[in-house]
Amino acid sequence: MIRQLIDPANAVTATGLVLSAIGINFSVAGLPEIGVAIVLWALLADHLDGVVARRTRGRLAETGQVGKNLDSLADLVSAGIFPAITLTTVGRGSAISVAAGTVLIVASVLRLSYFNVFGSPGGRFIGVPTTYVVPATAVLFLLRPVIPEAIFPNLFALVLVGLAILHIVPLRVPKTAGVMYVVVTAFCVGASIVLATRCHEELPVRLSAAQRGDSLLHGGETFERLRPVESDRPPLRLFPFT
Repeated sequence: MIRQLIDPANAVTATGLVLSAIGINFSVAGLPEIGVAIVLWALLADHLDGVVARRTRGRLAETGQVGKNLDSLADLVSAGIFPAITLTTVGRGSAISVAAGTVLIVASVLRLSYFNVFGSPGGRFIGVPTTYVVPATAVLFLLRPVIPEAIFPNLFALVLVGLAILHIVPLRVPKTAGVMYVVVTAFCVGASIVLATRCHEELPVRLSAAQRGDSLLHGGETFERLRPVESDRPPLRLFPFT
């Protein structure tokens, strides 16, 4: 089983999957900009693995089938699970963020399952590809400094639900080809640098807030001192009869 990762194309896909997992961890840790920056490179890996697969000579059919399924699962993580977790983190677990994230994951699974069975007839995808969610998420985070923080989570949720709907409608979308590879690559590299640089500049402020027990909403706009919650309930005892 591990030998399947020796295949160059599968190794590229697995690298993208690892990057997505790292991005999820950064989002959960409260650094979604870094997470998005990393997952943009997973998107590049997704575009590269197909090119590598087509240029690999003597590739076994079974290896190709493993690669096809591995690619779909990697897309689910980068374009379905990662945005959903990032939304839930940014939305602080609100009902809207959880619901929107769930809708995106279900739509992504359906879209990828359909693709694995029916492929892309006529050289066009049926439904908007799941990977479109990654650059859309990046654009939102690039614009985050100019978007009121109060509406950012709901706007993020609205965009993800809209894309989830587009995943499963019978639209015919052309495949990425030619100059679009250059455009996608340039966007991913440039956006990841901007997001990582911005987060690096804000990181000392966030760390200082965390050390003081403050809660930082975004960009240093609002600090709230965390105070103990007063309660009339008696303290919890491990052994109630002592």
